[in-house]
Amino acid sequence: MSGHSKWATIKRKKEATDAKRSNMYAKLLRAVEVAAREGGGSVEGNMTLASAVEKAKAFSVPNDNIERAIKRGTGELGDGAKYEEIVYEGYAPGGIALLIEALTDNRNRTAQEVRHAFTRNGGSLGETGTVAWQFTRKGVIVVEKAVAPDEERLLELALEGGAEDLTDSESSWDIVTAPQDFRAVQSALESAGVSIFSAEISMLPQSTIPVAGSEATAVLRLIDALEELDDVQNVYANFDIPEEVMASL
Repeated sequence: MSGHSKWATIKRKKEATDAKRSNMYAKLLRAVEVAAREGGGSVEGNMTLASAVEKAKAFSVPNDNIERAIKRGTGELGDGAKYEEIVYEGYAPGGIALLIEALTDNRNRTAQEVRHAFTRNGGSLGETGTVAWQFTRKGVIVVEKAVAPDEERLLELALEGGAEDLTDSESSWDIVTAPQDFRAVQSALESAGVSIFSAEISMLPQSTIPVAGSEATAVLRLIDALEELDDVQNVYANFDIPEEVMASL
C-alpha cells in the first residue's frame, strides 16, 4: 500500500478545524454531484458515485446534503455548476510521482493554482502522461487492526467477497479490489460484521519510493498545499514514509 494511503488515513483520524471541514464538505459534495451527472443517480449502479458517497459519509457530511448533490447532478434540482474533470501530473522533491484529480468550473484558474503550489514547494509540474502510467485504479477498503478479525479470517472474508489482495499498512489492513468489485467486497465485509474505517476508489502506485528526513517533510508540504486548493479532489503519490514519521510531521 502506498505511503500516501497511510497519510490520508492519519489525516482523517485527526480532528479538522471547522473551516477545513466546511471546505472538505464542499469538495466531497462536488464529487458526488459530478459522479451522479456522469453515471446516474443510482449508488448501486454507479461505482464512482458509490465511492464518492461513501467518502462523504466518512467525513460526516449530512445525508440531506448528499441527496441534494445527487439530485443536482441528475438535474432534479436544476442544472447546477458545470464542472470539468482535469488530471495534473508532476513530481515532488525526491522524484516522487504525483497524480492530481481536480473538478473545476474555471480551467485557467485551477491550472494557475496547481502550478503555483508546485513552484512554491519544490516540485515540478509535468505534461500529460508523465506519471499516470505508474498508477492503477483500484478499490481500497481500510480496516483498522484494533477492531479487525484476525488476519486469516479477514483474508478469507475479503477473498470470498471478490477482493484481489490484503496488505499490511502498519496500524490497518488494506483490502484491494478491482473497481467493479468494490461494492460487492464492501457489502460482504459489512454483512460479516467487519468494521470498515474507509472505503473508496483510489489510484494505487505500482511501486513506491522510500523518503525520510527533510525530503519527507518537503513531499508532505507539497501534497498539503495541493490538497488545500478548492478545486483539487484527490492527490495520489508513490512515496513510502513510516507511519510514525508521518504522524509526527
